[in-house]
Formats: sequence, structure tokens, C-alpha cells
Amino acid sequence: MKFFYSAIFSVLLLGSCIRPTTEEPVLSGPPADSVYTINVAEAGAVGDGQTLNTEVLQKCIDEVHAHEGGGRVYFGSGKWLSGLLRLKSNVEIYLDAEATLLGSTNPYDYDGGSDAVGRRGDEDVHSGLIVSDSAQHIRIVGRGTVDAQGLDLALAIDSLHHIGERVDPNYNYRRMRPSTRPKLFFLAESDSIYIHGITLKNSAGWGLSLHASTNVVVDSVTVVNRGYWNNDGIDMNDCKHVVVRKCDVNAADDGICIKSDNPESCCEDILIEDCRIASSASAVKFGTASYGGFRNVTIRNIKVYDTFRSAIALETVDGGALENILVENIEAKNTGNPIFICLGARHPYEGKEPGRTGGICRNIIIRHLKAEVPFGRPDEAYDLRGPEVNYFHNPWPSSIAGLPGQYIENVTIEDVDILYPGRATKGMAYVGLYRVTEVNEAANQYPEFSMYGELPSWAFYVRHVKDITFKDILVRLADKDFRPAFVFDDVKGLKMERVNQPENQIFRNNVTE
Repeated sequence: MKFFYSAIFSVLLLGSCIRPTTEEPVLSGPPADSVYTINVAEAGAVGDGQTLNTEVLQKCIDEVHAHEGGGRVYFGSGKWLSGLLRLKSNVEIYLDAEATLLGSTNPYDYDGGSDAVGRRGDEDVHSGLIVSDSAQHIRIVGRGTVDAQGLDLALAIDSLHHIGERVDPNYNYRRMRPSTRPKLFFLAESDSIYIHGITLKNSAGWGLSLHASTNVVVDSVTVVNRGYWNNDGIDMNDCKHVVVRKCDVNAADDGICIKSDNPESCCEDILIEDCRIASSASAVKFGTASYGGFRNVTIRNIKVYDTFRSAIALETVDGGALENILVENIEAKNTGNPIFICLGARHPYEGKEPGRTGGICRNIIIRHLKAEVPFGRPDEAYDLRGPEVNYFHNPWPSSIAGLPGQYIENVTIEDVDILYPGRATKGMAYVGLYRVTEVNEAANQYPEFSMYGELPSWAFYVRHVKDITFKDILVRLADKDFRPAFVFDDVKGLKMERVNQPENQIFRNNVTE
């Protein structure tokens, strides 16, 4: 049996779309005679939520992997408790609608050998409830749930550190949390991955983590990951040819995040579409790890809500190239910041181009975006709220900022409607326009829309940018704001067409058109 219909991707020029021409796999049903299947209950697993089934479940995976042509490991109704499981080539995990794969809360059930816990690139840990390494043609499908019970697991890891039994050398004492916490899924250096229909819940760390993998489809997956720190929803690190579509993500950290921790690689040919995202950090984010970079990415038809930081955050701060990005049809309600584009030098570029310290950021289109920014915290209802800054400030604008002498290039912002809260006051914070060149460059800081400190505009702050077009723009205020709508500082090749904002509030410093 052929378990995975390989994805074929056609990447067109910027302004078009990444078009996967994959034959859609039909969602697997219950076991059929034509598919080699092992039913975990018949193999001896107990679905009572109390019996640890790791050994039995791994044996099922191994047996299906060894069978010629592979097959399916079937989870019927029940709560199937397990520690770390290694998914292998040509194996499908099928979760029935009443099935829950339940993660153990015992940290020792995730050791899995010396290669399972530790650092890999910019990530804290590459252990997880389900892991793969160099596997091919793997599927995780059905209507069931994977619940990692991550809060209890993280607290157990924390306790073992403090009593000296299992010391974490990278323990974060500032935020009082352990770093070596298993992800829910960690699928590494694997090819032809298909994940459909399931619900992922409650990781101790990241949710679905894809590392250096290729030809991936994540379709109609629900992620609810908001019980502990660093609870990202879906992460892609140096992955190529990936489609994420029709997913519903509610995460206590970044919702869908694209990363690159290998200077010799990058994330490339990525399509994210038709998703709904809430986040106590950013909804869709590039970075923070950005050593190799990001190329040919399309993000479209995204609904963002109750998100503390940016709806769209495009960041390259570790020397990598961020280029050929299309973002379109975005609706963001109750988000702290609509658009954040940052070229920084947190870890300076050390490549072959003399004089270059930062990365490359160019060829970006953001169009058909509508957003509403509240005056207060958008994530007030979250148990884990994003950390606030430690200084007084007024509401921040969207920002597009490069480095002195290293410009963000070729940006188009088109058909955008943003309602900002206003209510700025000079008594809270004030940067006069005569001080516009004094705004902190923050070149080596962790990138967030708050990194520059108080900003002198309320709609868009643009600095160190070359060839940028604003077209069909409506920016509005819910209340008064003393600052101008737009501030441009060191901008070359500025074009503004049909920009509607109150009282022609545009300030230019060192700008050419």
C-alpha cells in the first residue's frame, strides 16, 4: 500500500502563490482488510488512562514498520497513556474519534536514549511524545486527540530540578522554568509527512515541531497549547515544501512560527492558508532563529484574534535572508500589533560579503489586511499572558525597520484598513519629532515590535527602507492621538497612493520619493 501521496510544489515569482499540486490523500477510516493494521488494544495496550503502554505501542510501530509496505497502528476508543514513541517510515498512526493518546507526566518516560534530550540548533530540546528522525512516508490522522498533559509534566520536571535529582543546566531562573521540556511532536529530518484531522493539546513546550523536514502537509488540525511557557502551536525549522492549511491554533506562545537555526539551510516554499489563530505572543512569525533564513513563503486567508503581539511578524536578526514573501487576506481582531518587519543583527552575519552585519530582508507584499488594535491587553483572558515591557509607553504603531546602511528593500503595503486605539498622552511617554533620529536602533536586541521603545507615530513607523509603496491605505483612530500617523526616517524610494489618514499626518526625515 502506498501511504503517502507525495507533495509536488510549484513556486512562482513573488506576487503569485506557492501552488501545491499534491493528490489529496483520502482520510483513513477504521481498519480495512486491504491495509495491514495493528489494533493497539488487540496487541495488549490498555486504554484506561492509567496503564503505561509505551513498550506495547512502540512494538506496534516497529512491527508495522517492518512489514513490507508498512501499514497502520490503530487507536480505538480509550485513553492510551504513553511516554516517548518513535514513529518510523511507512507507518500511519490512526486515532479514532473517541481515542486519546495521553502523554505520561513522568519525566523519565521521555529520555529515549542519549539522542532524545539535548540541544539541536536554536531549540532547547528535541524530545517529545511522538518523535521521528530520518523517517519517510509517515502519517498521523483521524479524529482523535493527542493530549500531552504538559503542565503536570513540566511541573514534575521543575520539581526534580529543584531537589537536585534531575538538574537542568540551562534552567531559566529569571522566569523560573526548566528548559528541557518535551514537545508534543518533534519530527526531524523526515520526508513526506501527512497530518490530518487530529487535535493536539497541552504540551510541556512546543506543540507540533517540524525540524529540517521536507514535503509536509498539515491539514485541518486543531492545536490548543496554552498551559505552560513556550507553548507554540506549529513550528517549522529549516523545512522545505510545507503546506499548513485549515488549522485552528490557540497557543500561549507563537501560533504558527517559521524558524531557521542552520546558516547553511533555510525555510523554503511554505504555504500557510485558511487558518484561525490566537496567541499570547505573535500569530504568524518568522524567527526568532533566523540564521539561514526564509524564502518563497505565502500566507493567506488567516483570521487572527486575541493576540498579544503581532498578527504578522517578519524578522531576520541572525544573518539570514528573508525574501519573496506574500501575505494576503488577513483579518486581525483584538491584536496588539498588526505588522512588524524587522532586519536586525542579534547574531551578526559572518558570511562572505564584506561589510554586511545583518541579514537580508526584501521582496515583501502585504495586501488585503484589516486589523483592530485595542487600547488594553488583547490576551487578558489567558492564564499565561505575554510579558509586558518594563517602561511606560503609548500604543505602538506597525513598524518596518532595517539597519543603518542595510535597508529592507522592495516592500508593498496595499489595501490595508487598520483601526488603532489612540489615547496617547505626552505625560505617559514622548518622543518629539525633532528627536526622531534618536529612536533606539536596537540592532542586537531580541526582536519584538516594542524593541525600539517609545515611537513617534501611531500608524506606521518606517526606517532604513528602500523602495516601499503604500497603496490604498486607510488608518483610523478610535480616540485622539497627538502623534502623526506616519513617520518615515531614512527611506529611499517612497511611494504613497491613495493613503487616507487624518489631517495628512505624515512626517518625513531624510526621505526620497
